[in-house]
Amino acid sequence: MIFIGWRRLIRLCSRHIFSTSLKQKDGSSCSLWKCYHQKTSGSLLDPEMRLFLEKNTEVISSGNLTPEIRLRLLTPRCRFWHDKAALWPYGDPYWAIYWPGGQGLARYLLDNPEVVREKRVLDLGSGCGATAIAAMMSGALHVVANDIDPVAGAAMLLNCELNNLNPFHVLTENLIGTEVDNWDLIILGDMFYSEALADSLHQWLKNHIQTHRTKVLIGDPGRPYFVCHKIQKQLLKVSEYDLTKSTQQENNGSTSTVVWHYQP
Repeated sequence: MIFIGWRRLIRLCSRHIFSTSLKQKDGSSCSLWKCYHQKTSGSLLDPEMRLFLEKNTEVISSGNLTPEIRLRLLTPRCRFWHDKAALWPYGDPYWAIYWPGGQGLARYLLDNPEVVREKRVLDLGSGCGATAIAAMMSGALHVVANDIDPVAGAAMLLNCELNNLNPFHVLTENLIGTEVDNWDLIILGDMFYSEALADSLHQWLKNHIQTHRTKVLIGDPGRPYFVCHKIQKQLLKVSEYDLTKSTQQENNGSTSTVVWHYQP
């Protein structure tokens, strides 16, 4: 688990965290868990899950690149930041961190709304949902957020409420390697955590672009499995943003994040 501070969390994120769906720790049948499986909408937000998330996260709108967006995140002022990891009842809450790649993507969409206006957008590995929210704010026609952690889906619904947005659909199945709908734009941030995952993403995104002419934007602060991957030869830098001091401290000193256009 990850409540030993930000540095511990970032080290753990070097693992391949998108290969299999996260499971509830005790393995028992849980209505809170089941109600977010596959597809989530506002009407499915279980009252107990809402209470749990509202009690154990903090609403943040500063210290990152998008002060326009309010998010429920884990902070040092939250109980589970300090409690024993075993007390957290769900899978590792990677969704509760606003990662720098996602920050850059969200900032870019807010500054360049024409990129998503009237477009059908898939946010892959959505986490807290900030990039999907930025797409909605910028006039996207239809947004779907994808994250394999169903609790992330619940958190995204709360974050939509915080930003006075109608909730978008959330898919919790692993889409990588599958046939999916024809999207105008696929956005993904902070997803290149292992060599195997990088290879899978590279091929899946390439196939999607060649089949559907989908535009793909990637946000990344310079993670090793991204900067050393062969995908680098097919990237066009779109924008670069200096990270806030607090984000730099929380991400091993990374000073900037970059938005790339993948063009195989």
